[in-house]
Order: sequence, then C-alpha cells, then structure tokens
Amino acid sequence: MTCLALLVPGGRGQLGSDLAALADRVGLLHAPGSAELDVTDVGAVDDALSSFALAARDAGLRPVLVNASAHTAVDAAESEPDRAFAINATGAGQLAKAAVANAVPMLHVSTDYVFPGDGTRPYEPGDPTGPKSVYGKSKLAGEQEVLGAGEQTWVVRTAWVYGATGGNFVKTMAKLEGQRETLSVVDDQRGSPTWSADLAAGLLELAHAVVGDTPPAQRVLHGTNAGETTWYGFTRAIFEELGADPDRLTPCTTADFPRPAPRPAYSVLSGAAWAEAGLTPLRPWREALSAAFATIGNQLRP
Repeated sequence: MTCLALLVPGGRGQLGSDLAALADRVGLLHAPGSAELDVTDVGAVDDALSSFALAARDAGLRPVLVNASAHTAVDAAESEPDRAFAINATGAGQLAKAAVANAVPMLHVSTDYVFPGDGTRPYEPGDPTGPKSVYGKSKLAGEQEVLGAGEQTWVVRTAWVYGATGGNFVKTMAKLEGQRETLSVVDDQRGSPTWSADLAAGLLELAHAVVGDTPPAQRVLHGTNAGETTWYGFTRAIFEELGADPDRLTPCTTADFPRPAPRPAYSVLSGAAWAEAGLTPLRPWREALSAAFATIGNQLRP
C-alpha cells in the first residue's frame, strides 16, 4: 500500500480524533483542531495545504486531505445559519480549492441529512437530495462546493455517528440510564448507527484507494455500519451493553419531542457503491456497538 500523509481538519472532534489515532498506520498525520486551523480563514487554509503538501512530498509520501471539520449542532444551526454555512459550505469549499491547487486529493465527510428523509429503501448516492434543516442544507452546499472544485475530490456521507470524543447519543443514553427509572425514546426515525472508529478505518482505506492506480470512479459514497434500526432500537442495544433492563424504555413518536430542526424519518444509506468501489463494507451496527463498549466502554459510560 502507498505510504500516505493525512491532513485532517477537525482533528479534535469525534471522527477526527479516531482518524488521528491511526497515525501509526500512515507516514505522516496532522490533525489540527479548529483553534489551530480555522477553515473559514482563506489564508490559513491555503498556507496549511501548501506546507502540508510540501512536507509530505519531501518525505516521499502521498498527501490526502480528509475533512472532518463541521458545524454539527443540528438544532443550533437553525438559529445560526450563517455560521453553519460558513463552516459546512464555504469552509469546505476553501479546503477543496486549496487541495486542488496543491494536487492533493480530498475526502469530505457529509451526512444523511442531505436527503429529505421520506424514503422507504436505503438511499443510494445518486438519489435526489432535499434537506429539510439548515444543517442539511449547509452540508449539501458543502458537497457541491467540494465536488465542483476538481475531479480529485470525494464525498463520503455517514450517519448517527458515536465515539469516544465529545458528546453523542450513546453517551447521552448511558447517562440517562443512571438518572431515570424509565425513558421514552423516538421509534419512528430509522437510520444506521455508526462507530466513528469503523468510519475512520474506512476513510483510511479510501485514502489509499484515491492515490492508487484506479481511484473510485464514483465520487459520492456512503459509509455507515451495516443494517438499520430506530433510536428506540438503538437505545435498547445500548442498555443491553450497559447491563441495564431495556424494558425500562418506552417507544414514542417524533411529535412527542419537537425540536428546532426537523429530523429525517428515514435516513438509511446504502453501502452498495462503497462495496462496488472495492472498499471493505463496514460491519453490522450491532456488532460495532458491542466492539465499541468492549474497547472504549469507559469513555461511553458516564
């Protein structure tokens, strides 16, 4: 396999941290957080890409940019759309332009929220988009900026991500398990829970592929753990991993818990294009959840 150098903006976040943990599998890895690299600062982005590309090539390595930076506060985005678009759209576009200018392939991480959420079968990469939330609209705009910057750019959509770093659904449910005797959880939204460590490993495999002799022809791919469930089903599995009684949970509807940003009712992403690109399919979500608790359970529990 080609020896890589990875630049990972958003390197202090959930996915970025798991990508940074793969440093021993690449020749060079730099994972700056937002305080170190502000993707909305054009000059900083240009300088970061040019210096990184030069350092990588001086070391005989193939540089790849993996953009893990994002404004992911879905509800907050409804009241601060300018900030969401600055990071998720304009910032992503600036990274892409700088990457193309320095002949650095780019992998950009996007989301299931770009779809309307009214599907009845897993979304394929080429299915019509139609985001309902500011967050989804800003991420779709970012996809368009990245893909429009040049041919050596790829978009990877993912969903329902959880991991060791920062806040996420698994940590929230684990905390609530210890605070409440019973808990109501939404059971009319379906998706694919995805462990950030599995996604990071998949992105590393894709990074090797894009610098290889036959990079994936499909420039939009979906990367999630396999299978699907609801938030209620996901929480039952979390309780099982905690050794708690899942019958303490009660299913409810989205209408029972109104939020500022609309959530997609169905956002399962098809992994067919990922497999067709010769990439290793991510394991089933339930298996991944067990593996996550076995390895980072102390970071998922309160």
